[in-house]
Amino acid sequence: MNFRQLLVIGCIWAGLSGCATAPTPADQAQSQPSPGQQGQLIADGLPQRSAALTEQLRPYQNTRPSSLLGWLPDDGGVLISVRFGDVPQLAKVTAPGGMRTQLTFFDEPVVQAWVSPSAKVNGAIFAKDRGGDENFQLYFLSFGDATTRQLTDGKSRNDNVVFAADGHHFAYASTRRNGRDFDIWMGDTGLQTPHRNLLQSGGTWYPLDFSPDGRKLLVQQWFSISDARLHVFDIETGEIQRVSIGRDNSAESMARFDRDGQHLLVVTDALGEFASLVSVDLASGVVAPLFPSQPWDVENFDLSDDGSRIALVRNVDGSSHISVHDRNDGLAELSSIKFDQGVVRLARFNHAGTEIGFDVSGSQIPGDVFSRALNSGLLTRWTTGETGGLNADAFVSPTTIRFAAHDTDPAMMNLPRQIPANVYTPPGTGPFPVLIMIHGGPESQARPAFSEFIQFLLRERKIAVVVPNVRGSTGYGNTYRALDNGRKREDSVADIGSLISWLGVQPQFDPQRIAVYGGSYGGYMVLASLVQHGDRLRGGVDLVGISNFVTFLENTSPYRVDLRRPEYGDERDPDMRRFLTEISPLTRAGEIRRPLFVIQGANDPRVPRSEAEQILKAVRGNGRDAWYLLAQDEGHGFRKKGNRDRSTEAVIQFLDQYLLPTAP
Repeated sequence: MNFRQLLVIGCIWAGLSGCATAPTPADQAQSQPSPGQQGQLIADGLPQRSAALTEQLRPYQNTRPSSLLGWLPDDGGVLISVRFGDVPQLAKVTAPGGMRTQLTFFDEPVVQAWVSPSAKVNGAIFAKDRGGDENFQLYFLSFGDATTRQLTDGKSRNDNVVFAADGHHFAYASTRRNGRDFDIWMGDTGLQTPHRNLLQSGGTWYPLDFSPDGRKLLVQQWFSISDARLHVFDIETGEIQRVSIGRDNSAESMARFDRDGQHLLVVTDALGEFASLVSVDLASGVVAPLFPSQPWDVENFDLSDDGSRIALVRNVDGSSHISVHDRNDGLAELSSIKFDQGVVRLARFNHAGTEIGFDVSGSQIPGDVFSRALNSGLLTRWTTGETGGLNADAFVSPTTIRFAAHDTDPAMMNLPRQIPANVYTPPGTGPFPVLIMIHGGPESQARPAFSEFIQFLLRERKIAVVVPNVRGSTGYGNTYRALDNGRKREDSVADIGSLISWLGVQPQFDPQRIAVYGGSYGGYMVLASLVQHGDRLRGGVDLVGISNFVTFLENTSPYRVDLRRPEYGDERDPDMRRFLTEISPLTRAGEIRRPLFVIQGANDPRVPRSEAEQILKAVRGNGRDAWYLLAQDEGHGFRKKGNRDRSTEAVIQFLDQYLLPTAP
């Protein structure tokens, strides 16, 4: 099923609104640098805001997606996250296409929530931080009267809530004990008693599921994306038992108890290149693959309340495929939904097991919640997200391509390694300037979800956007994911050089007008690309990026450092420290000769503010042009609409000045 088919089901989009024209060169000439504070934003070296650009961006910045968080306890609707005012909040929708009833009213975003399975409890637990610091506190929300009550200490990081079947007891991960290790705690939504620390073995532990009788807890010990281990923890005795699926360092990314309490359902990569769903007999240890013939990663699954049906969400070359299977009929497929360019974040059965609910985001749908009836196949649309008055049918969808890397692939008879990318081409004729957008992680994947920023570049600036999944990305198998680890780090930077070469022989693109953009690890890739490929680039935009791997590892939040060392290397080892220092963009800042724009959140717990300011100081010290935008009330990325809007405007101004002109 494609987006066109989804959109015609009870959906009439507003017509294309009139758009302001782009700022003229005369307008741009009047915009002088204006350092200083604007609310919570500090702009240094940026031009003044352009009223014409602000107006032109307005409809794009007023898209309003919704995401599914769960079904209400009585199946009387869905709980969603949707923006009200400046930030996302929780809301309920009790009828398809009905009013979104706001349930939380905070200045900070609320995007995580876990619905109690009991109609008697009739509420949910949600997580909220302050200013992007990611020290999430847990709160209980009553659906009956919309009151909230804080459950955690107000200082630690708390996350990964799971409910027991009674709907009262819940477990969660918390750094409360020492600020560094994630222990597992248990509480009760109905009692004002201290929470109980169940498991404190050091390192990072997450609860995954209660056994049906509530006596045991399935827990995950997380070392890295390639090493996540399962254990069954006895709540009464404290006994813990490892569940072995395959090799010692396989990743069991998602798991839960089967309804009989004697088996587990586990998503694991232990059986091959991709993550698959298996059943594990706890008594015998026997592992049985459930869908052995299906390629690509299983990234999510759900089990109906009676255990008779399983829903799978697979990541197929970046897009999502949902399938529902009958366990009483040999896992026969009851229903499937396949998106050619779209991403499903969550799929959940209703409590009756008669419908599968899901949210979807793609080029022609900013983000909405749907459900499908399993017997009739009827597709129901619960929300219709606004698109700022723009005609969503006119939004541009990407094309997925592969380009040749600098090296060969032994698995493909030593032919050139193929690097996937999504290519968005503006309407009209080229050659078009190009913005290369590089995802973070690096253990992540650029996927064809909706981006108002991309659509603006395509429609209003005629800038092509190319979004590569360089080596190290997830979604393409374990071998591909590990190709940039440790001392292979700069091989991923070489992939950007190969992409620039590919662009140079495509007639629709202008090889003289290419810029790079990326956040977090993608910010490192921007800086490294300016170092190594700067002679073929016009400039780069670095959002919350790593500029020095050693200082990053020394200054990131204590609970993160041991999780990052398996990917980047251990900076405490002298040889690795030398290597990390050598490849860090800060060491080679003198080679950054193209304009740079650095964007940072002051409260970032992952990539601290110092990473931004040390590269900014070095580049400016070499006499190069560098802009800086700092948000004092944000962390790892901008989540508040006003800050995002200003940041996007500034990026457009940067591209207008350095990428669009035919001559640098």
